[in-house]
This record gives sequence, C-alpha cells and structure tokens, in this order.
Amino acid sequence: MDMFGKRFAGGTVALLLASAAALHAAAPASDTDKTFVGKVSQGGMYEVAASKVAVQKAQAQDVKDLANTEVHDHTLVGDKLKRISAEGGIPVAATLNTEFQQRLDKLKSVPAAQFDGAYLSDMSSIHEKDQKLFAQEAIDGSGAFKVFAGETDKIVKRHIGAINAK
Repeated sequence: MDMFGKRFAGGTVALLLASAAALHAAAPASDTDKTFVGKVSQGGMYEVAASKVAVQKAQAQDVKDLANTEVHDHTLVGDKLKRISAEGGIPVAATLNTEFQQRLDKLKSVPAAQFDGAYLSDMSSIHEKDQKLFAQEAIDGSGAFKVFAGETDKIVKRHIGAINAK
C-alpha cells in the first residue's frame, strides 16, 4: 500500500472510531432519565426564580448571599442539564409548569418580615426532594445523566448544609 493508501485507510479508521464514539455518547435516554430530567429541570428553574426574588426581598444578608449562590449554581447546573438533555433527545421546558409557577407566586406574596423564613423553608423542602432524585439517578440513570446526577448530588448536599446552617 502506498503512502496515500495508508493515510486514507488511517483517516477512515479514525473517522469510524469518532463516529462510533459520538453515537455511543448520544445514545437515547432511558425512561428513568426522561422522568429525572422532567422533575429536576422544573425544580432547578424554580430555585433560580425563587432565589432571584430572595436576592431582592430577603432581609438578612446571609439569606441574600445564599440566594446569590443558588442563582449561580443552579443556572450552571440547569445549563449543563439542558446540554445533555438535548444530546439525549429529551426536551426541557423553557418555563415553569403550573405547580411551580403557583409556588413562585405564593413566595412572592409573602410579606417582607416573614420572607426569609418562608424562603429558607421552601429551599429546604425542594433541596431534600431534589437530593433524593439526584442520588437515585446517580444509581439508576444512564450515560451522561448518571454522571451528571452524581456530580450534582454533591452540590445539592452542599446547598442543604448551607440552608440548614441559617
């Protein structure tokens, strides 16, 4: 085989390997993954929205600081979830569902003097639920969703610690 033939064959093998790797990486998501994405995408979007309200409305600086951390971390996590969901063929809603929109509206209506406690209670509740979802997906999920859930579970646990410290 001449030099051109060797390069062509080598290039073809590399292309085939890259294609196989891409197909494996973009394997369809399981039903477990789809359920997980549906639940945690809404929860994460809600946490960002609620925390943006808290940045403006919270009275205590440490609650405002927690809210800023929530916005930052959950925005990054949400962006990563959207990316891997798109690769797995799972659509992610761009807006809150009715349940979470009502929850956000209720939080917005809490009087300023009672807001910090209401926000912390709400964040505690949702993080406890989310942590269970992430921990379960880290066991039962597939591919990128399993890895994502394992990494994110650590962030959620850190948030739970910060919330409980308030």
